[in-house]
Amino acid sequence: MNLIQHPELLDRLAAAHALGTLRGGARRRFEAMAREQAPVRAAALVWQSRVASMNELQTPQQPAPAVWTRIENLVQGESQQQAMAAARTATATAKPQPGGWLRSLALWRGATAAGALATVFALLTAVGLRDNLGAQINELQAQLSATPQIEYVAVLNDDQASASMLVTFDPKNGKLTLQRVGGFQEASDKSLQLWALPPSGGPRSLGVLSQERLLQLTAGEGDVREVPALAISLEPKGGVPSERGPTGPVLFKGVLIQKMI
Repeated sequence: MNLIQHPELLDRLAAAHALGTLRGGARRRFEAMAREQAPVRAAALVWQSRVASMNELQTPQQPAPAVWTRIENLVQGESQQQAMAAARTATATAKPQPGGWLRSLALWRGATAAGALATVFALLTAVGLRDNLGAQINELQAQLSATPQIEYVAVLNDDQASASMLVTFDPKNGKLTLQRVGGFQEASDKSLQLWALPPSGGPRSLGVLSQERLLQLTAGEGDVREVPALAISLEPKGGVPSERGPTGPVLFKGVLIQKMI
C-alpha cells in the first residue's frame, strides 16, 4: 500500500509509532518506508516532535502515596503467606498436646484475617491507581488536542543525507518550530541561520537559531508559502543581515512540504 496516497492512515501510523503502540512487523515495515520515502519520514518526525515537546514541558512528578501503600501491602501479604506456610509446617510436625487444636484454630483464624485485610488494602490501592491513571490519560488527551496545527514540514539533511533538523510551521500561530535531530553543535562564536529559498530571487533569512535543541521562531505564512526549500548556514555569532544572504557554508537543506492532512 502506498501510504502517501492515504494521508489519514499515514498520520495514524506515525502517531502510533511515536507513542510506541505500533509494534512487531508493522513497526519494522513503517520504519523501512520512512527510510525510503521522505513524506513518511516527515510524518514520523512530526509526531516524534509532538511527543518530545510534551515530555519537555511536563513537570516532574513524585510517585503518588498510593504507590508506596500498594508496595507495602504486597510485602505484608507475602509475609502473611510465609507465616501461614510456616504455621502449616509446625502443625504437621508438632506432637498433639491438650488444647493444641484450639491454638492451631486461633492461629489459622489470625493468619486468614491478616491475609484478607492485606487483600482489601491492595484492592483499594488498585482502585486509586486506576483513577490516577485515568486522570493522566485525560490530561494527555487534552494536551494532544491543544497541539498546534502543523501545515508545513521540512526535514533538513546534511551532505551525507542524514536528517539533522526538523522544521514545522504553524500558520495559525505564526510559529516556526525547529528541533535538532542530529548531533551537530556549533561553536560558541558561531550561529546557525535559517533561510527560505524562494523559486526566484535570493535567499531570505527566517531567523537566527539559538543552541537549544528545540526552539521557535516567529514567521508569517507569506514567509514560507510557495517556498520550495529551506537551508541553514553557519554564520558569525548573531547571524548576518538578510539582504547579504548566507556568507558561511550551507550545512543543512531540504524540501519544504505542505501537508494535506
